Amino acid sequence: MRTFYKLSASGNDFILIDSFKTTLPQSYLKKFAVKHCAGKTGVGADGLLVIEKAHDADFRMRIFNSDGSEAEMCGNGARCSALWFFIKKSGKSSLKFETKAGMIEALRVKNRIKLRMTPPVDMEMGISLPVAGRRLALDFVNTGVPHAVVVVTGLDKLDIVKIARAIRFHKHFAPAGTNVDFMEHLGGNRIKIRTYERGVEDETLACGTGSVASALISLDRFNTGCKKNKGKIEVRVKSGETLSVYFERKNGIVKNVWLEGTASVIFKGELPESGEGE
Repeated sequence: MRTFYKLSASGNDFILIDSFKTTLPQSYLKKFAVKHCAGKTGVGADGLLVIEKAHDADFRMRIFNSDGSEAEMCGNGARCSALWFFIKKSGKSSLKFETKAGMIEALRVKNRIKLRMTPPVDMEMGISLPVAGRRLALDFVNTGVPHAVVVVTGLDKLDIVKIARAIRFHKHFAPAGTNVDFMEHLGGNRIKIRTYERGVEDETLACGTGSVASALISLDRFNTGCKKNKGKIEVRVKSGETLSVYFERKNGIVKNVWLEGTASVIFKGELPESGEGE
């Protein structure tokens, strides 16, 4: 039997397995993600988190999407991984862990997990692409994984999946593709987003890297949240929860980006290995 944990961070849900002592094969993890992330026939989750031993950090996090592909980073998955490690392995209030996108620092503040994200790269403003028979304006930034951000009004009424899928697979972002966020400014330092996630291939209730991407794009689009080279932007996601993005900005350069929000362990369970009870 394989012990697993179900966790949630601001609406993103994950299956987590502990591979700290024994490294599991890539092929096994891909199949596990596809089978058990399925909502109708499995546990159901946006992705699979795998905790492994690291040489120069508290642990290493790997994230597999529900289609079996491995992602470089997942903000809310990282917050779930940090929470689990705080509870199961560490009595500390801070830790560092490895991801494919780089080193992440985590702090535990009551029921909230705060992450220092990897520096944003490849920002490109004012992209114009032919999408679904018309020109569409969008922006782009990589916050550990790629995100295209589209500014809209009336976000709650939009059917985003069809147009998001066209952007996600657009040749401009080939071959890797991109996640897609739709962002509405709520005034001041507040924005609201909805996200279509690459690898899940659907809208999700929240996205940590998408919240960071949208917050950083909003700095230029709406001049949100920056006073004396420091700022905080509140990001409301599909689940209704609000994540906080903190940052420093000087001479147009953004650094020291943190993502904060709730995270919780929902339950622990066991799954049969192949051939057991099947």
